[in-house]
Amino acid sequence: MKFENQTEITEFILLGFGEFYEVQTFLFLAFLVIYVVMMAGNILIVVLVVFDQHLHTPMYFFLGNLSFLETCYCSNLFPRMLRALLTGDRRISFTGCLMQWYLCGSLIATECCLLCVMSYDRYLAICKPLHYFTMMSTQTCIQLAVASWSNGFIAFLILLILMLQLTFCGPNEINHYFCDYFPLLKLSCSDTSLMEMLGFLVSAIFILPPFLLTLTSYVYIIVAILKIPSSTGRQKAFSTCSSHLVVVSIFYGSLMILYLLPKAEVNREMRKISSLLYTALPPLANPFIYSLRNKEVKNALRNNIGRFVPHKGRHMKCGHM
Repeated sequence: MKFENQTEITEFILLGFGEFYEVQTFLFLAFLVIYVVMMAGNILIVVLVVFDQHLHTPMYFFLGNLSFLETCYCSNLFPRMLRALLTGDRRISFTGCLMQWYLCGSLIATECCLLCVMSYDRYLAICKPLHYFTMMSTQTCIQLAVASWSNGFIAFLILLILMLQLTFCGPNEINHYFCDYFPLLKLSCSDTSLMEMLGFLVSAIFILPPFLLTLTSYVYIIVAILKIPSSTGRQKAFSTCSSHLVVVSIFYGSLMILYLLPKAEVNREMRKISSLLYTALPPLANPFIYSLRNKEVKNALRNNIGRFVPHKGRHMKCGHM
C-alpha cells in the first residue's frame, strides 16, 4: 500500500453548501432539527424493541435493526455537516474521509438488504400466515440480519482496500457535504477506471436485486390486500403499504440516480439533492411510517412511560376519588 504517496494529501475540503452563504444559519438550524428528530425517533424504536416483550417478534426485530442502522448512519454524516455550517470549517482528514465513505457505503448496502428482508417478512405474514412463524423462526431472523449487515461491510471493505492503493496528490476539494465514492475517485492521480467499474458493479448488486425483490413482495402484498372483504381493512392496509412504498421508492430512486446513471447525466447540484433524499428522508420517515403509527408500538410506548411515572398516575387517581 502506497502510504507514502497518500500522505501528500493529508486532508480534504468538503465544499458542502458553501455557495449558499447567506442562509448558512437557516441550513444549520434546519438540519439540526432534522438530526435531533431522526436520532430521537430511531433511538426510541430501538429502546422499545429491546425492552418491551410484546415487540419481540420478527417484524419489530428487523425494525429495531433498521432504526439502529439509521442512528449509526445519521451520526456518521450529520455532526460533521452541522459543524461545517456552524463554524465554516469544512476540513476533514484523509483517514476521516475514507472512514466516513466506508461507513456510509456499508450502511447504505445494509439498508438495501434490510428493506428487502423486511418486505419479505411482510409478504410471509400477509400472504402465508399459516407458515409465517415456521419460516420466520428466531434462528432465521438472526441469520437474515447477520447476512444483511455482513454483506455490505465486507463488500465495501474490499473497495476500501483498493482505494488505499490509489495516489492522491492533486486538488483536495470535494464538491459535496460528505465523502462520497465517485467524487473521491475524481481527486486521485491514479488510473481509476477499474475502481469506477467496480463501484458501479457493487452499486448494481446492492441496489437492483434488493429493489426488485422488495417490489415483487409488495406486488404480492397488494394483491392479497385486494382480496380483503372489508373496505376499511383494505383502506388501512393500503395506507400503511403506500407509505412504505413511497419511502422505499425515494430511497432506491435517489440511489439509482447517483450510482447507476452515467456520471455525465448527473450534475453536481443534482448529486447533492439526490443524496439528501436518501441520507435525510428515510431516517426521518422510517420511525413514523414503520413503527410509531402502529398500535403495538403506541401501547409499548404508553406502558413503558407508565413504568417511569407510576406514582404520578396513582396520585391523580387518588385526587379524582
